[in-house]
Amino acid sequence: MPFAVDDKHVIKVLRLEKRYSSRRFLKEFPNKNWTCSGLDNLIKKIDSSGSIERPPGSGCVRTVRNDKVVEEVAELVQSQEEQPHSHLSLRQISRGTGISRSSIHRVIKTDLELKCFKREHTQVTGADSST
Repeated sequence: MPFAVDDKHVIKVLRLEKRYSSRRFLKEFPNKNWTCSGLDNLIKKIDSSGSIERPPGSGCVRTVRNDKVVEEVAELVQSQEEQPHSHLSLRQISRGTGISRSSIHRVIKTDLELKCFKREHTQVTGADSST
């Protein structure tokens, strides 16, 4: 069970000021559902960095959604001013760039803040046909 933010602050203060161990925390706070291994990990983080926050850059590195790909997808997904109807669909962009369709969709939705619509062919009515 993850620790609440308030609990982390209490653990940090008691560890830095009174050097409480994980067993001491469990003894002092029996009503909390803390585990010994969870406390050990948090204490190790406090001892090494002096903080309870995640270190910057500790998450997954973006591999596909970088600035170059975002610019390339932005060019392909929107019609050019001098060439209307020149935009490409998600599948066409995916095939052309070699990036997965879901990653293209994520770039369009989160980075470009656009909505993706699926193209549909419509039926030609009798009045519109030339025959």
